[in-house]
Amino acid sequence: MLRIGVLRFVALPRSSSSSSSSSSLLFNPISPKSLPPTPVIRTKLVSRYRTMAYTASSGSSSKLLFRQLFEKESSTYTYLLADVSHPYKPALLIDPVDKTVDRDISLVKELGLKLIYAMNTHVHADHVTGTGLIKTKLPGVKSVISKASKSKADLLIEAGDQIYFGDLFLEVRATPGHTLGCLTYVTGDGPDQPQPRMAFTGDALLIRGCGRTDFQGGSSHQLYNSVHSQIFTLPKDTFIYPAHDYKGFTVSTVGEEMLYNPRLTKDEEGFKSIMENLKLSYPKMIDIAVPANMVCGLQDLSERPAESVAK
Repeated sequence: MLRIGVLRFVALPRSSSSSSSSSSLLFNPISPKSLPPTPVIRTKLVSRYRTMAYTASSGSSSKLLFRQLFEKESSTYTYLLADVSHPYKPALLIDPVDKTVDRDISLVKELGLKLIYAMNTHVHADHVTGTGLIKTKLPGVKSVISKASKSKADLLIEAGDQIYFGDLFLEVRATPGHTLGCLTYVTGDGPDQPQPRMAFTGDALLIRGCGRTDFQGGSSHQLYNSVHSQIFTLPKDTFIYPAHDYKGFTVSTVGEEMLYNPRLTKDEEGFKSIMENLKLSYPKMIDIAVPANMVCGLQDLSERPAESVAK
């Protein structure tokens, strides 16, 4: 299957004869000769980027460029992924923050990438997403969030969807519990996909912790089942990359969290007891962040409704 092109996006329907329930977001097939070359801007990388290179034993890992970026005020991680083996180096950002949009766009340009998706794992309550600002600065970028979030974006996705960037893709897994619309994005499974796999868990699973469950439709019962059924069933060497960290951790694995997560190693009743007695303060940004994030980071209620991904 040819997966080339930029700017225009289509959602392909699921095949009724397939045993898989997933659908795919793909580039329109366009001849590379009909497209201008992606400019490569070579400027000095400076220390304002907190990055982590992805390494793996598989040769397919050379296709994936990966950077982990940090926003210190909300302790948010933003993740940049790109298929650098593709002629146009298509890229996506997961959980961008409004305050670091210029940094992120600068890095995309410095690395010669073509940003196609700005994605969120859920409607954040502690910061304003950068997806709206990115769309104003890089026309053609599509915003992405879960259909269950009831928020606005260019593409609303559901469990089982596959998001392609070049020849690489992310699986979409529904992991509600912190909010109703939480998703986990997992790198694809296959010989041509990077190994070990990587899971971008948002607030559903943090390193040695998890997101709170006391607002935005949260449910400790739902979160416990989401993590155990959708994340802990991944291979144990799968890397865990959360949306936040407050103790200086950058990455974990499924195997580590199954052994050492102080909340999610308990049985469900023990987990629910912990979550009901956290006594956390009201998030200071929630009254600003949630309304803004419901409209893709732009407080413009006149924006067109999001389109659902075709099934």
